[in-house]
Amino acid sequence: MIAAPHLFGSNELPRRRPAPFLPTTRAEMRALGWDRCDVVLVTGDAYVDHPSFGMALIGRLLEARGFRVGILPQPDWRRLEAFGELGAPRLFFGITAGNMDSLVNHYTSDKKPRRDDAYTPDARAGARPDRAVLVYAQRCRELFRDTPQVIGGIEASLRRIAHFDYWSGNVRRSLLVDSGADLLVFGNGERAVVTIAERLAAGEPISAIDDVRGTAFRRRGLPEGFTEISSETVDLPGPLAAPADPYQAHPTTTTLPATDAPAGLVPVDSLRRTRGPRRPPPPRDKTVVRLPSWDAVRADPVLYAHASRTLHLETNPGNARCLVQKNGDHDVWLNPPPLPLTTEEMDRLYELPYARRPHPRYGDSPIPAYQMIRFSVTIQRGCFGGCSFCSITEHEGRVIQSRSEGSILKEIETIRDRVPGFTGVISDLGGPTANMYRLACRSPAIEEKCRRLSCVYPRVCENLNTDHSPLVRLYRKARALKGIKKVLIASGVRYDLAVESPEYVQELVSHHVGGYLKIAPEHVAEGPLSKMMKPGVGTYERFRELFERFSAQAGKKQFLIPYFIAAHPGTRDEDMLELALWLKQRGFKADQVQAFLPSPMASATTMYHSGRNPLRGVRRTSEEVYVPKSAEQRKLHKAFLRYHDPDNWPMLRAALRRMGRADLIGSGAQQLIPAKQPPMYMRARGRSGGAFRTQHTGVEAGRSGRRRSPTRRSAPRK
Repeated sequence: MIAAPHLFGSNELPRRRPAPFLPTTRAEMRALGWDRCDVVLVTGDAYVDHPSFGMALIGRLLEARGFRVGILPQPDWRRLEAFGELGAPRLFFGITAGNMDSLVNHYTSDKKPRRDDAYTPDARAGARPDRAVLVYAQRCRELFRDTPQVIGGIEASLRRIAHFDYWSGNVRRSLLVDSGADLLVFGNGERAVVTIAERLAAGEPISAIDDVRGTAFRRRGLPEGFTEISSETVDLPGPLAAPADPYQAHPTTTTLPATDAPAGLVPVDSLRRTRGPRRPPPPRDKTVVRLPSWDAVRADPVLYAHASRTLHLETNPGNARCLVQKNGDHDVWLNPPPLPLTTEEMDRLYELPYARRPHPRYGDSPIPAYQMIRFSVTIQRGCFGGCSFCSITEHEGRVIQSRSEGSILKEIETIRDRVPGFTGVISDLGGPTANMYRLACRSPAIEEKCRRLSCVYPRVCENLNTDHSPLVRLYRKARALKGIKKVLIASGVRYDLAVESPEYVQELVSHHVGGYLKIAPEHVAEGPLSKMMKPGVGTYERFRELFERFSAQAGKKQFLIPYFIAAHPGTRDEDMLELALWLKQRGFKADQVQAFLPSPMASATTMYHSGRNPLRGVRRTSEEVYVPKSAEQRKLHKAFLRYHDPDNWPMLRAALRRMGRADLIGSGAQQLIPAKQPPMYMRARGRSGGAFRTQHTGVEAGRSGRRRSPTRRSAPRK
């Protein structure tokens, strides 16, 4: 892998005594003896000084490098003066929407407003604006016109190029252009942010900082020494205009990308067939791949799919090339993704002097996101699963970055000794996934060259090390620590990896499950599973058998709680019926139901918008993906998942008759739903608005379909 400068440099740390909390007001600045901040971080989250909150992590890192850092948490965007609370920073504003995309935070997958916000005191909704990065950047620019702005976090990271926006239904420009910021940091931003801060502190103008990995910026022209190639050399969308005259002489070269070509330009198909000596490719580190422009991709869904696939093929830090895309009057240039952190860097980052609790400004008001993670420990980053609907890979990358065993155990002891309310139970040892700790390609040389979208789909790669023994040892040492009663695993378990290590499953089931374990098969039909890049249901059954066997051996009665997605691209009504029958045959009544939400830049979102499959080569004649888009069909797909809810029976009866499956209506064991509404339910509905009690689970549900789960918390979707 390419060498990177050490995250913490070569100087001794700390250079400045750490602040109890990073200042959020002028009074707090004065108490620290500061007259000005070097960097002001603006975030849509409440300020919790914990490494699970991005701005605390970035802020403490910059503090460790000697910078004076302030935080503006959830400033009132309706008041311009709120953004001047800490004055103009000496170096730059760092702007983020927070740990969540602001639109995902505000709206359900059906575009209905959410009633709460887990990252706000008292779960109060409305503490941040829609499109928070855009709004915060504009407000800071109004007040401090000449102060550089660096935007980042997941909202910016997933909008770094032209992208389909589910909430408006349009293809929007790069957020860098719309916000007017100077730089956009994507992916894990620690190394990039430190580099930017140090170069600005050395007097370099922000306009000259154009070579930092993991950043995007506006550029005019091609830098000296670079070669620009069309994205069609990465993936071939096919003819973009009328077929060329077969009697016309074919040119052998062209400097125009066919993706933005005028009518009549020879398709690249013919250029690839041109005979003659092959020219050696230009060096990858001096090559930039020209993506179709924003104007082109918003006008042509096939080009959108082509651009999406090209971007995903250029995400391996070991071989990714620069990308460039015209957005209106600007060229947006994307440098290659950031290099992964080493284990030593991860350890030092997570061992910085976090207060590990919310800022005192919030008093006793609970912050639900903090309540969920205050007794948990992050052990690794990244995910090589490549699920098409998930944003983890696009943001954190596919290379797993793991902390050392000693650092993790030290943090558990810190929680035990310092965090108020600790009762001896660690709520999670995990990350994006529970069981990718220290997993990697067996060959660094192969990993550096690999361009696969997933290491585990359609099957686990033969080059992938699936040895779970380091994780098993970590679990055993963690629960053996003095004062630790139990260590639970709440992060999502990648079960297709877990079945490769029965020893791990036994360890997990025997000691680290609190009665329920949440996993995510997502579906059982091959059509949607192939578009999700998820394993077949046979792998789930293998894991279930291991889970039940080891639970019985441990003398425990434990349950699997599967997640499923409704209305995912590639899902037809017949697929949802197959899933509903599978659930009923097993006596399972799903209480975790989610309709597909097209998040920016995800491959499944590309399917949703374009109707093409970017998991394979994109052609105008290639596979079209069926997409359930209408509100009625999305509601029906969710109803199939909750076939046991009487509120859904009238809709399901009509659908089954329309599908020619009226034989599934009735009271037989092989039938899906009753022919009539139960009288007792009708009376209860009239009195209480439709509440009822399910069999077996004893979990009350309302007409909204939202349920109070018996489980502790929600695990990340994998």
